[in-house]
Amino acid sequence: GGREANQVSDDYRYQDGNYEGYAPNDSYYRGGDEPAHEEDAQSDVTEGHDEDDEVYEGEYQGIPHPDDIKEKQKKRAPAVADEYRDRADLMAERMEDEEQLAHQYENIIEECGHGRFQWTLFFVLGLALMADGVEVFVVGFVLPSAEKDMCLSSSNKGMLGLIVYLGMMVGAVMLGGLADKLGRRKCLIISLAINAAFAFLSSFVQGYGFFLFCRLISGLGIGGSLPIVFAYFSEFLSREKRGEHLSWLCMFWMIGGIFASAMAWSIIPHYGWGFSMGTKYHFHSWRVFVLVCSLPCIASLVALKFMPESPRFLLEIGKHDEAWMILKHVHDTNMRAKGEPERVFTVSYIKTPKQIDEFIEIQSSTGTWYQRWLVRITTTFKQVWDNVLYCLTAQYRTNTLMLAVVWFTMALSYYGLTVWFPDMIRYLQEEAYESQVKIFDEEEVSHFTFNFTLENQIHRNGEYRNDKFIGMKFKEVRFEDSLFEECHFEDVTSSETFFENCTITSTVFYNTGNGTPAMVSSLLINSTFLKEKEGCHLDFEEDNDFLIYLVSFLGSLSVLPGNIISALLMDKIGRIKMIGDSMLISAVCCFFLFFGNSESAMIGWQCLFCGASIAAWNALDVITVELYPTDKRATAFGILNGLCKFGAILGNSIFASFVGITKVVPILLASSALVGGGLVALRLPE
Repeated sequence: GGREANQVSDDYRYQDGNYEGYAPNDSYYRGGDEPAHEEDAQSDVTEGHDEDDEVYEGEYQGIPHPDDIKEKQKKRAPAVADEYRDRADLMAERMEDEEQLAHQYENIIEECGHGRFQWTLFFVLGLALMADGVEVFVVGFVLPSAEKDMCLSSSNKGMLGLIVYLGMMVGAVMLGGLADKLGRRKCLIISLAINAAFAFLSSFVQGYGFFLFCRLISGLGIGGSLPIVFAYFSEFLSREKRGEHLSWLCMFWMIGGIFASAMAWSIIPHYGWGFSMGTKYHFHSWRVFVLVCSLPCIASLVALKFMPESPRFLLEIGKHDEAWMILKHVHDTNMRAKGEPERVFTVSYIKTPKQIDEFIEIQSSTGTWYQRWLVRITTTFKQVWDNVLYCLTAQYRTNTLMLAVVWFTMALSYYGLTVWFPDMIRYLQEEAYESQVKIFDEEEVSHFTFNFTLENQIHRNGEYRNDKFIGMKFKEVRFEDSLFEECHFEDVTSSETFFENCTITSTVFYNTGNGTPAMVSSLLINSTFLKEKEGCHLDFEEDNDFLIYLVSFLGSLSVLPGNIISALLMDKIGRIKMIGDSMLISAVCCFFLFFGNSESAMIGWQCLFCGASIAAWNALDVITVELYPTDKRATAFGILNGLCKFGAILGNSIFASFVGITKVVPILLASSALVGGGLVALRLPE
């Protein structure tokens, strides 16, 4: 009985073809190694024993048993033969192993249950997804303030708005591919660390070029997080839980938008929340906002330190023991939370796919350190490139191309319209503002001191002699064909103010700098500029800026019902029907935009569109994870998400160019893209 118990224990410790802690099976007698009671037990089994239990008579003479020799030859034969086997044969064997692993892993995850561990990971990865949602909104919120603070031209503003998407596009492809080779957790930590470091740094830099660079690298970091988050979380979920809980995870993107909108609303308008160091370094409130927006990323980065690597990934690369320990930890954590700590993890061995690339480590262990690193880096990127090409092989080409169409059309319409909505609302506000302009003709003012704000006015054919403009503000003021003679401008601040075809004689501009109204075809005679301000200065609170925060806040909040519905119905109606139906409903919503002739109507239609389209986004995330094998999953998701960001760049550029010109082109483009993408989505396999 003691021998049988020991045998069961040894079977349980069997891992990777070896017996851990078992006596050497070399058929040699080791008299000093066996305890005395073991010898007695062996001598007592002479009665009623089977033929298989007989002791080979040559064992004590140091002669190996013939069966042992055959077994060793059998084990040694495949290792030698692999060198001469065709790679296609090895891949076919690996594919067969992966199919066996897939079925076994599903049973293991079901045995581990769904409980405390998955919910903890849910919130940790949710913070990473929230950081991605924040990143999309940050630049749009700070742009009006940064425009004045850094004297940005229209082209600079446009580049700043697109640079984040460019970084996210590159990061999704690059870091998504690396996650299939280096690990989900490791690459996600790298991704979040890059984002946190450069987002933090961008809040302090003063120059436009350095700020642009920091936001580019910050976007590259956070762009890689999205494909990794979904691949990582899906590998801890059973099939019956996957669709629902990945959809719940998508809610954190919405929470990120709400967080960014609320922080912008509460921080940016308080221009006093900052400090200055001399005349060149200014830390205004919008920089405080950029700093606060890095907090979700930092929180997720810290929490990830306490989370394990994906066991599914570890099994793919042959690390059986580590994967088994993590799965046991998941099982024990969930069982303790359910009040069943006595339940034992019954899995003793898990199938691992055949490893084909062991030669890499042999190459990497030779040469100098930089040669080893060069080999590892080049080999890793070659493997990533092979994974990219694998997604376009005959087995996956159709799915990849159809998913690419769906991702691109969704991004083109969604991101294009989310930029177009605020721009259209701002355009409607500007039209209403211009309709209230006050016009002054042929006024004559002399020996008068202006020390108040002039706003939304046009002064034509006026004459101003010996007047003083002290500590005042010009906002949307235009002087046309006017004369300024012996006037004095001091500490003047202006926004959208112009002197057109004016004559300015014997006039002094003191400490005005960029606050000086723009001169358009004006004549300066004997006029001087003294002690000009250096740099750009943020002095105005724009009422229109608040609208950006409000529209984004309501747009983010409006997706809550869609998130809840998609999570509850994802596993009931299926991913494909949800994508197709959601995109077609969103296309119908686009046509109602023709009736949006007021600010409130545009905000309402935006909320309806965002709420209808979120279900398609959630289902698209789920189906992309499920249509690819484990070792290609993050790569495929990264490629498609990179294409999505490219669609966002095109959508932003195309839709913004039609603001104030026509509504027909953006609406027809968005609706036709959604209809086409929705019909293609219905052809995808469930």
